[in-house]
Amino acid sequence: MVVQDSMDTPGVPLEPFLHQVGGHLSVLKYDEYTVCKPLISQEQRFYESLPLAMKRFTPQYKGTITVHLRKDSRGHLSLVANPLKEIRGPFQVSTESAAVAIWQTLQQTTSSGGALPLPQWQHTQLAHSLKESPATALLRPELHLKAQVPSLVEDVNGNQTERRSFNPWGLHCHQAHLSRLCAEYPENKRHRFLLLENVVSQYKHPCILDLKMGTRQHGDDASEEKKARHMRKCARSTSACLGVRICGMQVYQTDKKHFLFKDKYYGRKLSVEGFRQALYQFLHDGTRLRMELLEPIQRQLRALLSVIRSQSSYRFYSSSLLIIYDGQETLQMPHGSNVVKVDIRMIDFAHTTYKGSWNEHTTYDGPDPGYIFGLENLIQILQDIQEGE
Repeated sequence: MVVQDSMDTPGVPLEPFLHQVGGHLSVLKYDEYTVCKPLISQEQRFYESLPLAMKRFTPQYKGTITVHLRKDSRGHLSLVANPLKEIRGPFQVSTESAAVAIWQTLQQTTSSGGALPLPQWQHTQLAHSLKESPATALLRPELHLKAQVPSLVEDVNGNQTERRSFNPWGLHCHQAHLSRLCAEYPENKRHRFLLLENVVSQYKHPCILDLKMGTRQHGDDASEEKKARHMRKCARSTSACLGVRICGMQVYQTDKKHFLFKDKYYGRKLSVEGFRQALYQFLHDGTRLRMELLEPIQRQLRALLSVIRSQSSYRFYSSSLLIIYDGQETLQMPHGSNVVKVDIRMIDFAHTTYKGSWNEHTTYDGPDPGYIFGLENLIQILQDIQEGE
């Protein structure tokens, strides 16, 4: 469904999506139930022709929207979406909560003498801008969020030097996206974005593992230089030997009441044993291994494997698989059973190809062998963890 923009009402300020754990394109929060990302025609066509069997394993596609860059009198940048006349699912715009929460965290870090506190002038300018618009304060170029990202994750010894309640990766991607838009396009340029379901909207503490699936990551249209670069990354990582590598994750630590974050650079360096240990860590809440998650995760992965095996000609190059569960303790039902919230979703289809796709460079027979190889290995490793091996 492609929806029409309404031009006679104020725009919707877009916030960085604070639970983005991987990828290089910025994902933005449109409302509580909807995120948006830059439109790539090949990905849009995939969602619009999605096989029925795959719908349960992908975010709901909600159409497209027009987004433009807005600069205020002080030169501060923000991205604004033209509101929709209609949208699938609930609509609830929130323009302040996330930015205010980040601001409070930055305040606490600065005042408590963290390892790399914000310079006082940045602190003062952020406070000043928040008086006007909490949603846009985060996006100001003088915050230098990109420079802050390494200190927000882990140091070289694997220790977190600063504890955050939000994932810095989404902020890094968003700042890079704003810089690119400013450099390459005029300010009044209209950009089309995809609208997709926010697949973690129902989770209190969403624990997310972003896995790059398959043994090949370059699309059919990749240049020779890009093809060689992606092949080197695969050869040097678990992509080659397992058909899967970690692109990012966040896992809630119940003992410390904050998330532990890992990024794609961490994932690229892992050995096969390191990958297994990372999966174990993803399922560990800081006090215990969440054993109750293993069976439902494997059950959903096996269901996905069955679907992928039935999709002839599809190649999901460079796509990711999200494993999601809630970091809050498992709910006990009156009759004694546990309620475990687990979800498996495929995302990022900009390089997916299939028979009948527009401008296809190559057609393939049978299901995607690299993706199947990765799923089979992932299921086996989870089974080994469950059996204590």
